[in-house]
Amino acid sequence: MLPQEILAQVRRLEIVTGRLVSESFSGDYLSVFKGRGMEFASVREYAEGDDPRDIDRNVSARAGKPFVRQYVEERELTVVIAVDLSASLTFGSERRLKRDSATEIGAALAFAALQNNDKVGLAVFTDGLERWLPPRKGRRHVLAVIREILAFEPKGRKTAIGPSLERLARMLKRRCIVVLVSDFRDAGFERALKLCALKHDLIPVVVEDPREAALPPASAVIAVRDPETGAEGAFDLRSDAAEYAREEAARRAELARIFRASGIEAVTVTTDKPSLDPLLAFFRRRAKRRSR
Repeated sequence: MLPQEILAQVRRLEIVTGRLVSESFSGDYLSVFKGRGMEFASVREYAEGDDPRDIDRNVSARAGKPFVRQYVEERELTVVIAVDLSASLTFGSERRLKRDSATEIGAALAFAALQNNDKVGLAVFTDGLERWLPPRKGRRHVLAVIREILAFEPKGRKTAIGPSLERLARMLKRRCIVVLVSDFRDAGFERALKLCALKHDLIPVVVEDPREAALPPASAVIAVRDPETGAEGAFDLRSDAAEYAREEAARRAELARIFRASGIEAVTVTTDKPSLDPLLAFFRRRAKRRSR
């Protein structure tokens, strides 16, 4: 992709996505995330009515009398967008590729962070973590994040969520909001997902294409190619389509089980529908639960 084309796409995303964020997305982002974290500020001597759970045992032992830890609400958040750019994201049977949907999600989150004066970082991964932009503030940095998602040319073609997520979690020293955007066509990442969810506010965004769920009914044999491995073969739609649909349904059910077991709620976006609607609905559900 030529630099002029990249700049034009970034500008289009800034106009379209930025407007949507300003009109509806930003307020839901704010209500869900602001004030969620508490940061240690200082210690003071224990007073009647203080919560005993706040007693700092180390300081109290040194002083010979009880001291409690004091916290302040974190006003500044750090959002890290972790985007899967493996070869399977280049698939799309509808209006756009899965990578296009991933880019729109990343752009919306980046602009929401910008409007709320939060830091935003980017991690691009395939079969390993390939690109890391440390969290920063400012419009210039946000546009750089979007350019990377749009134009980055990964070296790897396969997907390795587990190792990539483990490495990212080690790099993040403080609690963050980690938005993991992938089609999750991988295995063996459950442990890494659980560990990351314990340390951070992890939000998986599953990017799908409707053709991946069910193949079209037809009396034909078609040639198929795995974009990640390059393996080629033939697919008989007369006999193989039903088996494929069963296997895909089982894969999605297992993915849902993994998310439940990890204690996290996922967002699903599809290439045939607006990408931001499911994310907006997710934010509103979380905001409603918080207000109860």
